[in-house]
Amino acid sequence: MSVIHLVYGLRIEVDVPLPGLPVQSVTQGVDVRVRLNDGSVIPPATPTATDKVLYSSSNFDQKGHTTLRVVLLGGGTSYGFFYSDGARFTIDGMGRNVSAYWPENYTLEDACTYLLGPVIAFALQLRGVTCLHASAIALEDRAIALFGLAGAGKSTTAAAFAIQGFSVLADDVAVLADLGDLFLVQPGYPRINLWPDSVRTLFGAEEVLPRITPTWGKRYLPLDHDRNRFQSNPLPLGAIYILGEREAGLTEPVIEEMVGGETLITLAANTYVNYLLDSGMRAREFDVLSRVLAGVPVRRVRPTADPSKVFALCESIAADAKLVAFSGAARTAHG
Repeated sequence: MSVIHLVYGLRIEVDVPLPGLPVQSVTQGVDVRVRLNDGSVIPPATPTATDKVLYSSSNFDQKGHTTLRVVLLGGGTSYGFFYSDGARFTIDGMGRNVSAYWPENYTLEDACTYLLGPVIAFALQLRGVTCLHASAIALEDRAIALFGLAGAGKSTTAAAFAIQGFSVLADDVAVLADLGDLFLVQPGYPRINLWPDSVRTLFGAEEVLPRITPTWGKRYLPLDHDRNRFQSNPLPLGAIYILGEREAGLTEPVIEEMVGGETLITLAANTYVNYLLDSGMRAREFDVLSRVLAGVPVRRVRPTADPSKVFALCESIAADAKLVAFSGAARTAHG
C-alpha cells in the first residue's frame, strides 16, 4: 500500500515509506507518483542510440565511468538519470511520475540520496519551480538561505544553527514558491546530511551521528526532536547569505552587501540541477531570481579559516539577518 510524503511543497506518493520522512495522513491531491524498483518498468541499464544525452558528469568513478548521464529518452517525452553505480530513474516531461530501479546490492537509503536530491529537484524544475542550491534556517518568521559552492559549508552551518536551537527548513535544496512579489521557502525533510569531517567539527566524533546508508560514510543529523528542530511550514525568504572561501587572515567573519549584476550571476550559478535547464527554463529562472533580488537582501560572507568557529559564524549571520531581513525594504517586499 502506498504512502504520502510532503517534501519541498509536493505531495509525493511512494510504494513504501522513505527513510526519515514523516507519513502524511492526507491522501488527496497527489503531485508526484514515485514507483520504486517496479519490476514492470525497468529503465535500460544504459542510454540507447535513440536517446539524446543532455548532460554527462565530469566526475568519474573508480572504473573510469562518468558518475551520471541524463538523457532525453527515445520518444522525447521523458528523461532518464543513469548513475554509474547502477541506479536509474525516469521522469516524465511534466514532472509528475518518477520510476526508479537499482541493482541487488543497493538499499532504499542509497536510492534516496539521488531521489530526494537531483531527481525530485529536476521534477520540480519541469513543473516550473525554482530550486536553490542552498540550505535554509528559520529566523523568527523569515527563512534565511545559505548559499555556497560545494564544500563551502552550507550544511555544516545549517547544522550548527540547529544545534544552537534554530529551526531548519531545508538542507542543500531550498525550493521557492513564487507568489509574485513574495517568495516562500518550502520545507525539505527533517535531516541534515553531513560529511564525517563536519560531524567531527560539530560533535567531536563522527560516530555520534548515524550513517545515511550502510554503504556510505556520510552521516545525518535528525531534526525530529526538541533540540534540533525542523520547520515544517513554509516561510518568506528574508535574506540570502553567500558563503565564500575561508580566509586565513581573518579573526572573525566579515559580512558585506552584494549588489549589481554580480549578484544575479552568483544566484543563477547556484540553482539546483541548473546544468539540465533548457533555454525556456533558464529564462523563467532568471525572471524569478530578478524578482527575488528586488526584495531580498543578499550578503557575502567571508568566514575565518578555523572551521571550529562555525558557531560564531552562525551568531554573526543571525545578528546581521535580524537587521537586514526585517528592514523596511524587506518588510515591504514580504508584505
